Order: sequence, then C-alpha cells, then structure tokens
Amino acid sequence: MKQPGRIAVMGGGSWATALAKIVLSAEDGINWYMRRPDRIEEFKQLRHNPCYISSIEFDTDKIRFYSNINEAIKDSDTLIFATPSPFLKQHLKKVKTPLGDKFIVSAIKGLVPDENMLITDYFTQYYGVPAENIAVIAGPCHAEEIALERLSYLTLACTDTDNIQLLSEVFRNHYLRNIISRDVAGIEYASVLKNVYAIVAGICHGMKYGDNFHAVFLCNAIQEMCRFVEAVSDVKRDITDSVYMGDLLVTSNSRFSRNRIFGAMIGKGYSVKTAQLEMEMIAEGYYGAKCIYEINKRYKVPMPILDALYDILYEKKPPVTVIRKLTETFK
Repeated sequence: MKQPGRIAVMGGGSWATALAKIVLSAEDGINWYMRRPDRIEEFKQLRHNPCYISSIEFDTDKIRFYSNINEAIKDSDTLIFATPSPFLKQHLKKVKTPLGDKFIVSAIKGLVPDENMLITDYFTQYYGVPAENIAVIAGPCHAEEIALERLSYLTLACTDTDNIQLLSEVFRNHYLRNIISRDVAGIEYASVLKNVYAIVAGICHGMKYGDNFHAVFLCNAIQEMCRFVEAVSDVKRDITDSVYMGDLLVTSNSRFSRNRIFGAMIGKGYSVKTAQLEMEMIAEGYYGAKCIYEINKRYKVPMPILDALYDILYEKKPPVTVIRKLTETFK
C-alpha cells in the first residue's frame, strides 16, 4: 500500500464518528457509509451525528455520505470498519463489490459471532483480502475523549508494518499519538477480552466491591488475558503495553465504558435482558464472552473470570453466587 487514497468510514456509531473526526483532521475529505438514509439527511441538516457524540461538529462539505455499501466501497481505497461486531456479517452480506484490492482497517473490538472468528481472518477467508492489506486499530481510546480532544494513544497493527506507515500519519495530530505493531491476532483477542473483564468489573462495582478488590481483580484479569493470548498467538509481546493493559484499565474504570455500565446494572440486580434493553449502545463483551468461551474449548486455558461471566450471562446463574466463588480463585 503506497498511500491511503480515499478513506471511507464504515459505520454510524460513536466510534465511527470519532474516527471520522480524526481522519478529517488529516485529510481533505472522507467517504462515510451509514446504513440509514434518514440519519444521513438529518446529519447534513444538523452538521453533526444526530444519534452519537453530537458535540462533534463536521464540515459536511468534506463528507461524501453513502447509504449503499457497494457504492462506498467502489469509491474508496481504504475502508475503516467501525460497525458493532454482531452486525458485521449483516452489512457484509450486501457487499457485491470485490474487496481484494482494498486496504481494510478494523476498528471493531469484537469477534464475528457464530463464526467465532477474528475480524481480520473473516475478511481474508470470505472476501479474499490479503493479510498484509488488513490492519487493526486498538488501544485505550474512548470516542468521548476524542471528541474532547484529550491526549490519547492508538496502536495500528498489520502483519506488514510497511503498509501502515503512511496510514499512521492520518492517526497522528495534536491530541493523538500512535504506535505500530505486528501483533494483529493478539491485539484483536485482547480487545475482546478487555470488554469481557470490564463487564465483570462493572458487576463487582454494582455489588459494592471496593477499590481494594478492584485492584486485585485487574491483576488477575491481565494475567488471564496474557495466558489466553499467548496460547492462541505465538508472537512476542509485552502485555503491559497500552494496547493490552491500557485498554483493559480504561475499559474497566471509565465512566464512558458501556461494558462496565452494562455490568454495573447486572450487579445492581437488573436481569441481563433488562440491562440490554436499557443500554443505548451495544456492550460488545456480551457477545465476546460467548465467542471466547467457545474458542477456549479448544485451547483449555484456565480462565475463571471468563467462565464466571459466561455463567452469569448465558447460564443465568446468580451473580452473587458466581462472583463469590470467583473471588476464591484470586491471589
């Protein structure tokens, strides 16, 4: 990849909106795919996303909007996917335009449900995109803080790091730094697991476990993450890097974390279904917990935190009983 070319943001949520802001700080214009034409029309009138992070104002003259995914793909060179993982297959089923000559960037912190596949593997296996033409963006970077232009750090990973050197310039400005990595699979799995652990952190918070316990919980969570990621991806890494531990810390602690909020509701006594209905946005960790649980049947890595969350979300076991038993495994 010699240059990013025309960049498209694929998705209309909060993270997609933050990414569009970032790209427009470096590029003269972007393409932007949103599924609903009515939302696009409202966006053009208001000059901000009508549903997510409305504090970010856009120069809509620099945005070419699309509600047709094939037209957006045809007119773009680099595609940044920021749709929630449960909906990715639904969007991609509409794709008739070849993706093999595009550069794909996954900003999705989840797996493909049912397939239990990494997003990058899904694009390679089903859409013929070479691995060297796929990158992931991850790290401790809440969309709300991008809107406020608070200093943040992202990691861009690709098996061929030469292919993202120019793209990395797009993700560097006065409030954003970036790091380059080759650990694509490890970062993708860690991005899923940090959402899983954030839900459990929220459950414990909702049940009035304190800061002392929370610190011990996070130590055990990063150890569990390390065991799993090392088992599934034999790449040299430092689990204390910001893309692993940093993302876990911010997602487990931040008031902006939808996964923590979701967990806190369960910890306060909401049923899983009620908590989902009251959430305005998707808690990716709900789907990630099931995917990783099923993947781990093959690897058999000791994962008591993951197992506990699976029992609460999918086996409908009482959180009080499950968490009490979990605390006995910590050290």
